[in-house]
Amino acid sequence: MPPAPPTVGPLTPAPPPAPAALDALPTVVVPGLYVHVPFCFHKCHYCDFYSITRQKPDRMAAFVELVLAEADQWRAAGGPTVRPRTVFFGGGTPSLLPIDDMRRLLLGLRERFDFAGLEEWTVEANPATVTAEYAAMLREEKVDRLSFGAQSFRPEDLATLERHHAPDDVARSVELARAAGFRRLNVDLIYAIPGQDLAAWADNLDRAVALGTEHVSCYALTYEPTTPMAVKKRLGRLRAVEDEAELEMLHHTRRRLRAAGLEPYEVSNYARAGQACRHNMLYWHGEGYVGLGPSAASHVAGTRWKNRGHLREWEDAIRAGQRPVTEAEQLTPRHRAGELAMLQLRLAEGIVLADFERRCGFDAHRLFADVIERYARVGLLNVDDAAIRLTDRGLNVADAVAADFLAAAGV
Repeated sequence: MPPAPPTVGPLTPAPPPAPAALDALPTVVVPGLYVHVPFCFHKCHYCDFYSITRQKPDRMAAFVELVLAEADQWRAAGGPTVRPRTVFFGGGTPSLLPIDDMRRLLLGLRERFDFAGLEEWTVEANPATVTAEYAAMLREEKVDRLSFGAQSFRPEDLATLERHHAPDDVARSVELARAAGFRRLNVDLIYAIPGQDLAAWADNLDRAVALGTEHVSCYALTYEPTTPMAVKKRLGRLRAVEDEAELEMLHHTRRRLRAAGLEPYEVSNYARAGQACRHNMLYWHGEGYVGLGPSAASHVAGTRWKNRGHLREWEDAIRAGQRPVTEAEQLTPRHRAGELAMLQLRLAEGIVLADFERRCGFDAHRLFADVIERYARVGLLNVDDAAIRLTDRGLNVADAVAADFLAAAGV
């Protein structure tokens, strides 16, 4: 009897099959493609996105082949056709992929999907990882938008967040990207960091404006339950910024960036004319997107699902020829309408009534009549025959208002 073949590492059980909801997906065109690259050189203390550190080059190379194998599943399966208008690489730190592996990934996706109608291809980047060679390769391979995770220009803020880059890395990365031919750049910032006051935040904004990027994203720090920052807060090792101070930072942001020509088109996002992030607009308008990679989310025609949130489990499923899906849900029409309203309320244009009815089949004035009347009466909503929008005061309680719209849809 021949000896058993050698094994490397622990044996894992065969992954369970994907939920049946994916078997009934319609034959629609999906305009969004997201790729989750989970590798980081350090886990920031506020981040709850799936990421892993200290990965070797051979696993990163294998990851690229498996993403392309997952793309092949979509190409061969029938049902939806992935024909991207927008592509977004998030993470993790996509720019941590070795340059040759990233090039193989970019080329491989173009070989597998029809990119003839592509309008935008974004890659997130840590300012400490970008080189002139890397930026030039991305631009050469048709990436046209970079998003830099600056988060702050103050060393003390970066230390609190456990960000491992220097403030000057951001300006250097922007210069390298411009030299490589990029004309669409974003800088991400976080406000309401413990120890930060309005003057410190205003200085961060001034430094971001000085970079001259076409887009700036400004997010209030959130304490996600499983993150180290949330643990420190519970233990009293840091103190969150007071709500009133956080709102002052929000409204100063809107004034300052507007004055610089960056209009707020969404609660946390500001852009020059024509420079809004088109991929994120797909999300906010409830359009379809397919996610590749561990923990990546997808939504197609009212069915949404999520890939396995562990690299090894995702790898095992792909190698077994199975879709690496762990959760799937078919939304009811009212649920879709409620979520669409919740998302569109974040936009400066608000719920555009004709567009809303075209997308989900409901008259927003009728479906949300009670909640609209209640919030309009107290000055939190502007309502007319064309749209429903948050007022400046409504921005202060945007999440609560959106939750009530979702509840009003019966979700």
